Amino acid sequence: MRALVQRVTEAAVSVVEDGDRTAQETGRIGHGMVVFVGVTHRDGSAEVAKLARKLSGLRIFADTDGAMNLRCTDVRGEVLLVSQFTLYGDTRKGRRPSFVAAAAPTHAEPLIEELTGALRELGVPVATGRFGARMRVELVNDGPVTLLVEV
Repeated sequence: MRALVQRVTEAAVSVVEDGDRTAQETGRIGHGMVVFVGVTHRDGSAEVAKLARKLSGLRIFADTDGAMNLRCTDVRGEVLLVSQFTLYGDTRKGRRPSFVAAAAPTHAEPLIEELTGALRELGVPVATGRFGARMRVELVNDGPVTLLVEV
């Protein structure tokens, strides 16, 4: 599993329906992290558990001295979790990405749902997008802080 994590002051995700110019908001957070998650073929429950622990323990929030020493839960932050198969896009050849390494939706969707539940069990409030939908993500990156996390 691969996650692109951005520390944010606020973020929202909306689903855009086909043929509709309006978008329906499905998740909104204040201070916290936007986590874009990609799943590959070999991922399973072990990777979900490891990623949940890694994300919940990620110390990217400033303490009183300004050092990144605090976890999301330490600052009462939230997570906006968005499935992102394009994190497994391969651009080494040509100009069109290959998504061969990305898991099929039937494999990836249950793992994304499992990750959402695992984070909540670890005490992290989680908002989400809608798996497989066309989404608009709005965020205000804080720092900026952006990290790639792989398990």
